[in-house]
Amino acid sequence: MARDAYLDPYRQSVQRHGPQFEATLWASPRAQRLRFKVFTELCFMTGKRILDAGCSRGDFAQFLIERNIAFDQYIGVDGVREVIDHALAQNLPRCTFVCGDFLREPQLLATGDPQIICLSGTLNTMTDRQVFALLHAAWSAASQALLFNFLPDTAGPRAARQTRPARRLDTIRILRWAFEQTSQVLYRQDYFKHGHDATVMMRKTVQR
Repeated sequence: MARDAYLDPYRQSVQRHGPQFEATLWASPRAQRLRFKVFTELCFMTGKRILDAGCSRGDFAQFLIERNIAFDQYIGVDGVREVIDHALAQNLPRCTFVCGDFLREPQLLATGDPQIICLSGTLNTMTDRQVFALLHAAWSAASQALLFNFLPDTAGPRAARQTRPARRLDTIRILRWAFEQTSQVLYRQDYFKHGHDATVMMRKTVQR
């Protein structure tokens, strides 16, 4: 797989729909917002510098503002120019959006010296090698916490079958990696019917 092939489904969706909600490849706005809600339940974000890797249209920033979560700074990074242009046009307060491929240029993950890095849906179209390369880079760049969601292979037998371009990941391997980095790990797989989705929050014991 080409290094940026994980972006192809998003590029194709933008070509069909423009920078509308469909470009995010989420099933529905409700499903997207539920994932965002879990992030905010697992991690205190008030006053924090947040980097959203794979931010698409900046919907997470909009969610935080609507919920009156007074973050210090939000940096959104995405490899698809059209969705970044859409996000910039929203003129959201304390928000900056950057177009770039953080797999090719992992230094982008350090933009703004983030305390918290979030990956929402970002891993879904990546290979295992890309998933763990990104997780390693994001964990290194975040000074306090890393939050990410993914499609777990531990979903119940009645969960919807996952079709391309997204795919399920090895839950135990993900958790083993997380605990190799820190003992401060929270895991949730209870917010969608039949455990369709999972979220991990990793916290560093030494914060700056």
